[in-house]
Amino acid sequence: MMTSVDTDLIRVLADPLRLRIVTLLAQETLCTTHLVEETGARQTNLSNHLRVLREAGVVETEPCGRYTYYKLRPDVLAQLAGRFADLAEQARTAAENKRACP
Repeated sequence: MMTSVDTDLIRVLADPLRLRIVTLLAQETLCTTHLVEETGARQTNLSNHLRVLREAGVVETEPCGRYTYYKLRPDVLAQLAGRFADLAEQARTAAENKRACP
């Protein structure tokens, strides 16, 4: 069963730019400058999206001199994927269940 934490995370990942950021971070750890180059987003807009992702626990930061690098927390995504896998399994089982109409 989906929890409120799961639905909040789904809302966070539903934004196209945030999903693009997550997709990029799945490939490598990047700083804000790299993400601006890759996405074409403005730095302030990107920083706001990164804050949302960080607060949701999807990414974590790693200071490196005057730059901040962002890396994905795969455990968070794996947990959400597990919830969807559970739902898919329930749907397979429930396909044979049909409630009769009154």
